[in-house]
Amino acid sequence: MLMYDLVIRGGEIIDGTGGEPFQGDVAMAGGKIVAIGRFDGRGGEEIDARGKIVTPGFIDIHTHYDGQVAWEACLQPSSWHGVTTVIGGNCGVGFAPCKPAERDLLVKLMEGVEDVPEIVMTTGLPWTWESFDEYLNFLEQRKFDIDFGAQIPHSPLRVYVMGERGSNREPATAADNAEMTRLVEAAVRAGAFGVTTSRHIMHRSKDGRIAPSVDAAELELLALAEGLKRAGAGVYQIIPALDCPPAEEYALMTRLTEASGRPLSFSLLAMPRHETWWRDYLNLMDRAQPAAAPIRAQIYPRPVGVMYGLDLSFHPFSLKPSYRPIANLPLAQRVAEMRKPEMRAKLLAEKSDDPNPLHLQIVNENIKLYFLGDPPCYNPPKDAEIGLEAARRGVSKAELLYELLLENDGKALLYSPASNYLGNSMAPIQELLDNQNTVLGLGDGGAHYGMICDASYSTFTLMHWVRDARPGNGIPLAEAVKKLAADPAACVGLNDRGVIAIGKKADLNLIDIDQLSLGAPAVIHDLPGGGRRLRQHSKGYVATVVNGDVTYRDGVSTGALPGRLVRRS
Repeated sequence: MLMYDLVIRGGEIIDGTGGEPFQGDVAMAGGKIVAIGRFDGRGGEEIDARGKIVTPGFIDIHTHYDGQVAWEACLQPSSWHGVTTVIGGNCGVGFAPCKPAERDLLVKLMEGVEDVPEIVMTTGLPWTWESFDEYLNFLEQRKFDIDFGAQIPHSPLRVYVMGERGSNREPATAADNAEMTRLVEAAVRAGAFGVTTSRHIMHRSKDGRIAPSVDAAELELLALAEGLKRAGAGVYQIIPALDCPPAEEYALMTRLTEASGRPLSFSLLAMPRHETWWRDYLNLMDRAQPAAAPIRAQIYPRPVGVMYGLDLSFHPFSLKPSYRPIANLPLAQRVAEMRKPEMRAKLLAEKSDDPNPLHLQIVNENIKLYFLGDPPCYNPPKDAEIGLEAARRGVSKAELLYELLLENDGKALLYSPASNYLGNSMAPIQELLDNQNTVLGLGDGGAHYGMICDASYSTFTLMHWVRDARPGNGIPLAEAVKKLAADPAACVGLNDRGVIAIGKKADLNLIDIDQLSLGAPAVIHDLPGGGRRLRQHSKGYVATVVNGDVTYRDGVSTGALPGRLVRRS
């Protein structure tokens, strides 16, 4: 007798609560989990899960799919890695609210901050909205392979309210702040999961202009908090100031949390620039949580890897004057030009030049670079650094980089572990993972198309920190799944998912953890306007289920699109 839509039989259930795994079946009907363990009745489809683990769908609360949801149905690469819900609008950037005259500004800001090519956005965004509510209404008509939730971003909001004064970073007036409060409240009541801002000085348009939110006064940040307070819901997400001491920045975040009465989360990485600050933040959270609501740090479970290549956004020679005339040639022609002795001599001799200081920092010749390899190595040993290899070969680092970039017909990828890898050690990440006040995120899916491919962190977590961890290191499987599902769900108030329990959403993964693997990121030109992006596949995901429908089998899309806009409720 058919009683269920889908039944997963005989798997090891990791339910997301952190409790002990157990053997059993999971039945789904009407997009919900309706039975767990041993029960009578059959499903319209049944999947044999013996020897596999069954987990809740993973949740990534820090993505930038705000544009991709407008032109694509598949939110890859996240959906290739067991993620079934993503939250966009982070870092204070996005595409709503937006008046027609301000579209170009937001496009250039997203291009600079999140490395989404301008041609992709100008071709792919339909701009059928102006207000944030209209943006949500547009998305509500679309179908996806996973669920998408949005937050209202500060920079577009500021420009929407203040016009040119906002983009020029002039101080907000009392009337400006009152209007931002009203719009944040309205956005959260319409279904936004919260409000986001950035105080990071390197968040700039491609031409070097600082993002409108970066140096907003505290009164303005408090106005955003007041919007959350009036709505009685939502979260505050913030990118801290780059060089503000942790005690000062944490005190500001505490004031914002107390003003809103709502949870706040901020991005936290172990950065070479300030090697001890990440631990200072952990200590502050441990000692001084606000009474009104918790402060959590969003962390990343591996080194944040910036990729370099001739077909990517940057490489060590991309900002040299002699490279610019050939920068937009097809890859094969660029490789041919770079192989000419006279071009090689010019590029090796010249200095990089760009109006954006972040871009100059990215191509700084002193950055530690490694050959990524396939499968990718995200924690390379010190002696694998390309500068050291160049010294062993008796050539300059620039000369060796030049040769490496031309390998594989110009498709070679170089890698810089830009943060979370102090002294070539993963120990800081272990400490970040172990802290009770941190939550996994920062995958940045939908952004950094030509620089970073970090949306695969869920797969990496299960491989590196669980299956392949040395005794005494890593984290238990049940705890890892909780960190990938229930914890991020709770962080943003997604109370209907993140665990395998009766009545919860039927979002699940069936995983062969022994076969789990990551391939090297690869460049593909499939974005609107012919834009390119890095994509990274995985193996080991036997099936992914969203709203009770199987969306992926063995990493291949079934064509099912049960994902929808999810509004905060």
